[in-house]
Amino acid sequence: MFRTAVRNVFAHKARLLMTLLAVLLGVAFVSGTLVFTDTIGTAYKNQAATSYADTAVGITSYPDPDGSGGDGHRDLGVSAATVQHIAALPGVATATGRVDGFAGVADAKGKLIGNGWSNTGANFAPGKDGKDPRYAFVSGTGPTRAGQIALDQDTARKGGFHVGSTARVATNGPVRTYTVTGVFTTDDGSVSAGGSLVLFDTASAQSLYLAPDHFKDVTVTAKPGASQNTLLNEITPLLPKDSSAVAQTGQQLADQQSKDIEHQFSSLSTMLLAFAGIALFVGVFLIANTFTMLVAQRTRELALMRALGASRRQITRSVLTEALVVGVAASAGGFVAGVGIAVALRSAMSSFGAKVPGGPLVVAPSTVVVAFAVGVLITVLAAWLPARRAAKIPPVAAMSSADLPAPTKSLVLRNSFGGLLTAVGVAMVLTGGARGGSGGRWTVGGGAAVLLTGVIVLTPLLSQPVIAAVRPLLARVFGVSGNLAARNARRNPRRTAATASALAIGLSLITGMTVLGLSLGRAIDKTTVDNLSADYMVQMANGTPLDGSVAREIAKVPGVTDATAVQHADFTLDGHFTAVTAADPGGLTRTVRIDTVTGSRSALAQGKVLVQDKVAEEHGWKVGDTVQADYPDGTHAEVTVGGTYGDNLALSDVVMPRSMLAPHVTKPEIQVVLVRTANGASAATSQAITDALGDNPAISVMDQQGIRDKFGGMVNDMLSILYGLLGMSLVIAVLGVVNTLAMSVFERRREIGMLRAVGLDRRRVKGMIRLEAVVISLFGAATGIVLGLFVAWATGESISGSVPGYAMVLPWTRIAVFLALAAMVGLLAAAWPARRAGRMDILESIKTE
Repeated sequence: MFRTAVRNVFAHKARLLMTLLAVLLGVAFVSGTLVFTDTIGTAYKNQAATSYADTAVGITSYPDPDGSGGDGHRDLGVSAATVQHIAALPGVATATGRVDGFAGVADAKGKLIGNGWSNTGANFAPGKDGKDPRYAFVSGTGPTRAGQIALDQDTARKGGFHVGSTARVATNGPVRTYTVTGVFTTDDGSVSAGGSLVLFDTASAQSLYLAPDHFKDVTVTAKPGASQNTLLNEITPLLPKDSSAVAQTGQQLADQQSKDIEHQFSSLSTMLLAFAGIALFVGVFLIANTFTMLVAQRTRELALMRALGASRRQITRSVLTEALVVGVAASAGGFVAGVGIAVALRSAMSSFGAKVPGGPLVVAPSTVVVAFAVGVLITVLAAWLPARRAAKIPPVAAMSSADLPAPTKSLVLRNSFGGLLTAVGVAMVLTGGARGGSGGRWTVGGGAAVLLTGVIVLTPLLSQPVIAAVRPLLARVFGVSGNLAARNARRNPRRTAATASALAIGLSLITGMTVLGLSLGRAIDKTTVDNLSADYMVQMANGTPLDGSVAREIAKVPGVTDATAVQHADFTLDGHFTAVTAADPGGLTRTVRIDTVTGSRSALAQGKVLVQDKVAEEHGWKVGDTVQADYPDGTHAEVTVGGTYGDNLALSDVVMPRSMLAPHVTKPEIQVVLVRTANGASAATSQAITDALGDNPAISVMDQQGIRDKFGGMVNDMLSILYGLLGMSLVIAVLGVVNTLAMSVFERRREIGMLRAVGLDRRRVKGMIRLEAVVISLFGAATGIVLGLFVAWATGESISGSVPGYAMVLPWTRIAVFLALAAMVGLLAAAWPARRAGRMDILESIKTE
């Protein structure tokens, strides 16, 4: 029987091709994900291990030079004197102080080089040999005095800099011009993440980022034979008691970074494998459909084997062996393709600006096992039901070439089970939507899975009335071809259901994600751009606070009517740690639309505070109440609630006049400056503001569209990624349509020959096949879209309480595009089967048994 099964695979290799491709794509997704995450994760772990290889002890601090941490204490990290004491310990070879912060380099057009958030400046700390072991210079040397810098090689290449060039660099203060003394390579994380790295001499870096003679971090190397733990015990007592500085051994630092990397890539791997699972789940329908049709087409052959003495078990094993052979072959191809995908993804990361550490391709034995196990198990399990049906074919069927119809009982049981699952799924989704919160979202997710399963089981029943309803329209528009196409789609409801279900799964997920994404984007617009009267928002590209002079310089620009500095602070109010926005009352009310729920906006000008209404309700605060404010400098005062306001992402939980907060902070943390102009936003005004700020590449000047892109861009990027990840399941669904039509044409070749004989020309035969594909594709798409909308509505209901301004958005244009694409998928999938049907020889087809 094994030899028979293998011969059957080769005899029907063309019909099994789509099944093999579906499994291959799914396995490629799985193995590619595992190889990619293992390779990148190992590369970063090796890089971390290398960076800490010579470190005996590392000291890390979290300086607060302005004393804004809440108790008024200034934390300056580690002093140079402490570093000298550490260096004098018997087992210490070197003790090197480090200090860093933001530094952005402008290119020839004045634009920031790098992504902003990981653009870094640091000190060049040479040893006795004049070299800093962290950096390998490809030209020139490190900076030795003020006015000099060194640049990482990528930044130098992008900006066209070389030794002797001048470069404009923005830090936390005004833009300054420096002379480039060297270009270096490094494995620093800021450069790997797509940012830039600027090296200053130590004194300059300390003045820019901390305080003279103070360091943020210290790296200690040991003399031969010195123990890391011994050095740690000796160094710890030397650290200032009132500092945030913490000492750890180099091994502890390497281990912690390794754990962090493993956690990050584990999350990425889980997400990618989830989408691979969706693709494989869709492939199950294709596999089951293929083997079901093969069994039906080989009814006489299988019955003859039964008549010759083969038992039911042998027949089942024969079909499952065929599935096993297909699964092994597809898994092997998928594994090879997956390795190729991993290599391509690694290259793609580099092309998108992420500098990936070098290292070998990692193909773990577990990856090979998982790839083959997934491919083989999916194929064999999907073929199990067709194999059981094959075993039930009676020997008497050898006397006829007709396919045996499935017993009615199976559909009755299937419909009953599907109806039960659907009812349970709907109930769970509705319950989760009404419940809300995290628990409600989990209930909606579980209900969506149950509902999707139930609808898939019910699809044969659903397809009958739906396709029957559109048959008159098809007959009226396309004539005989349309009528026959609708009848063919209804002829075998199981086959139609299995083909349509694959499309329904993909489109239900895509539709649901699209609705949620667009609804979240609209909610963000409502609570940001819609709440701003300002024409521009000015902020640092890396999110750090702006200098206090920015608002004053913008206010001098002709045409600017308001330049409101919006300050941020965190402290306790009435015992609750609270985020606070502070600004000039007049400027704030002219640049931000504050919709008061109770009280009045004018209360700000009276020295009172405004509280977000949900926060006020949670804490039991009402207009007129006084609450105690524990300011960052450690002082206490009573403040009066003057009003409450609705959702507004431009503001924190509490808003107070800037004059009320100013005496209690050493340096104001100005997050943004909101700008209003007399004539609205224009290119000329935007350029004038940029010029007023010294053409600073680190400062972003955004109009309302720029603000919208900033806050909503992440949602759009996430949707694009999800579309790409779900694309694999749609590709497999298309293969399913192609496979079903191709095998259907083969199965109906005698019928097609008869139609040709009675006058149906080739054009209308092709049209019949194409329309059948379009009908099945649109039915699957419509089912998926309806499911996606329902689940998206319930999910939205569950998150509406925690997402300000959330309201469901129905993307009719995108839904129309999805349906059009589904119809196009049907047409493309039918191209080869329709061409094959049109080319059939009439006499050869009619005499086929």
